[in-house]
Amino acid sequence: MATPTADIGLIGLAVMGENLVLNMESHGYTVAVFNRTVSKVDEFVKDGRGQGKNIIGAHDLKEFVGSLKRPRKVMMMVKAGSAVDATIESVLPYLEKGDILIDGGNTHFPDTTRRMRMLNEKGIHYIGTGVSGGEEGALKGPSIMPGGEVAAWPAVKPIFQAIAAKVDGGVPCCDWVGPEGAGHFVKMVHNGIEYGDIQLICEAYNLLKDLAGLSNAEMQQVFTKWNKGVLDSYLIEITADILGYKDPESGQEMVDLILDTAGQKGTGKWTVDAATDTGTALTLISEAVFSRCLSAQKNERVAASQILAGPVAEKVSDIQQFIDDIEMALYASKVISYAQGYALMSAQAKDSNWELNMGGIALMWRGGCIIRSAFLGKIKDAFDRNPKLVNLLVDEYFAGELGKAQHGWRRTIAAAVTNGIPVAAMGSALAYYDGYRTARLPANLLQAMRDYFGAHTYERTDKPRGEFFHTNWTGRGGTTASTTYNV
Repeated sequence: MATPTADIGLIGLAVMGENLVLNMESHGYTVAVFNRTVSKVDEFVKDGRGQGKNIIGAHDLKEFVGSLKRPRKVMMMVKAGSAVDATIESVLPYLEKGDILIDGGNTHFPDTTRRMRMLNEKGIHYIGTGVSGGEEGALKGPSIMPGGEVAAWPAVKPIFQAIAAKVDGGVPCCDWVGPEGAGHFVKMVHNGIEYGDIQLICEAYNLLKDLAGLSNAEMQQVFTKWNKGVLDSYLIEITADILGYKDPESGQEMVDLILDTAGQKGTGKWTVDAATDTGTALTLISEAVFSRCLSAQKNERVAASQILAGPVAEKVSDIQQFIDDIEMALYASKVISYAQGYALMSAQAKDSNWELNMGGIALMWRGGCIIRSAFLGKIKDAFDRNPKLVNLLVDEYFAGELGKAQHGWRRTIAAAVTNGIPVAAMGSALAYYDGYRTARLPANLLQAMRDYFGAHTYERTDKPRGEFFHTNWTGRGGTTASTTYNV
């Protein structure tokens, strides 16, 4: 049998898989590849982009695993769900104790925890790693978020950190996240924040178009300018590119030809599910998910537009002031989105007994990934100042920034509401900000109602926290109270 020569193997030659292989090879690693549709292997290695490179194509899993140096490192880039379980089952007979399996797809983090525990019993190390950056990132340097069996980290660390994006003079956007499904969880939150960022940008676009009356070319100039300031980020950059792109066939502006129905693959929903499980107020990202759902109801919306009344939108008089206000609304809402995302990570870490390096996560997101932005450096600074920071909003820097931005933020929301322009994400962000800074919310009345109809009890302002009381509001209810618990 030939001596194994491959440093790592990859299963799944779709767009992300192919580009990760080419990235690894370009950094001096020999990569073995396998694909369920075996013809794809030869198309890639012999006739395609892998031709003439240090890439070993395998036509079956025995050959594939046999080409790998020990401890064998196998990375799966297959669709999340049952396909991952099927791939594990098919490759497992060829692996030995101490070998490493890596799931680089968008897997739901509880599945990663389950698989890691199962494979640990068989002596196989398991890593669930988030990979962000899309097609270009996978090829040129993504953000990589590995978690799982920490004993496997030293074996994959050189490869992962070599192929990851670099910031601050060469610091890789990749480091160990934590145990079990922590890597995939952090990638999931990344995607949830991505949902929020995209929705906020769409709302800003809508306001610029419908209330400021700007053309696509004028909006392109606005986003280009914004990308040089506090909003400097990948998503703002590509928005400017999109607004300037014309359909090669018709010559029309492409963004105007695209139907207004949004798709989603599920990571945003998972993020909202995790928020409800942990009791985290993830209002902005939730609204971003539901805004996509509402957009998909295209036929209903078209019909409703002929029935439901609303104000006639009036163009603003001071366009430059309105543009500046929208910039502040977008910036402040973006801070809220990240604050909520980080609050969710803190809550899940507590529930799962994980230690997550919050500042380190911000650094991993600084480059390569879809939500990369200069803004993330400020988040890392905040956690450097206070690693136990309970919420980004109370960091001195961000509290000051929101204080300065809120006037334009409030004017933007007021203009949108007055003119009937939906701003679900921006509006929920402001409501969260106002709610978080309010010392006494009307939940006292809420608790009274719960106790009235369900004997759910309440705490009192004149008694110590943790003591619960019930009132017989009607005189007919008696003194029996429901068990006190929180979902």
